[in-house]
Amino acid sequence: MADLSLFTTEQIAALLAALPDPAFIFTRSGKYAALFGGTDARYYHDGSSLVGKRIGDVLNPEKAAWFLAQIAVALAKRGLHVVEYRLDRKDVKGLEGDGPDDTIWFEGRAQALDYQVDGEDAVLWVASNITTSKKLEALLRMQSETDALTGLANRRKLMQALNDSHGLHARYRTPASVLIFDIDNFKDINDRYGHLSGDKAIQVTADVCRRELRTTDFPARLGGDEFVILMPHTTWEQAMPIAERLRQRIADQLRELGTLGQGATISGGLSQMLPGDTSIEDVLKRADDALYRAKHGGRNRIVHH
Repeated sequence: MADLSLFTTEQIAALLAALPDPAFIFTRSGKYAALFGGTDARYYHDGSSLVGKRIGDVLNPEKAAWFLAQIAVALAKRGLHVVEYRLDRKDVKGLEGDGPDDTIWFEGRAQALDYQVDGEDAVLWVASNITTSKKLEALLRMQSETDALTGLANRRKLMQALNDSHGLHARYRTPASVLIFDIDNFKDINDRYGHLSGDKAIQVTADVCRRELRTTDFPARLGGDEFVILMPHTTWEQAMPIAERLRQRIADQLRELGTLGQGATISGGLSQMLPGDTSIEDVLKRADDALYRAKHGGRNRIVHH
């Protein structure tokens, strides 16, 4: 701990004013009693006009109530209270049609003071702009869950969605169907025209999935030329017309690739979640068995199991 006696009052004031992040003194009732620092112009505007106002004067009711609740927690806790929060123009009064387009993320570090300010208990609240790290975090998460070739969900994200859907089915009997399909004779495409042509066929197939499926459906690339579609709130009878439309549209689009897509089709296996399923693996196994039957039944078809 620094010996403040070594500094003059003016020097201490200058130190506080030089803080890169803004440090607010909030009273229990939500008054901006004081503001120090916030000199990092990359992230903060001059907030001196806030002093004397109340949080409810500045922020819309829902966000103001959240801040008051966090102040109360910090005062009760007495120790350091750390929270992450977001602010955008709809949260700030008078900025609905103005202000920054992007959401700004902050880490708030609130510490109860040992003395009252303006006759109220108060906290020191240091607000650090963490928007850049949040964007990087979101980018890395997206990359970890997205198939690089198609932009669809990858196996990891798919399994999470499937397990979540199975949990809903087990608890509430919410119906859901799963379609597994792949491109017929895909190895021949790779062997005759090369892997770049094979990649093009996979990308075209993914584009059709994005365009033709419902917004509630969840398409993913399982690997190679194999795709999985999760159709929530859908029985297999309801899912079959969707799967058939997808089969026809993919064949149409692959034919437009010219010689590469000559006669290219898909085969699929469709299964519905059942009360006796102990895990999502049971559903996938039935769908995979149905895919096997579709292949051995002549390809270019959807089989239900």
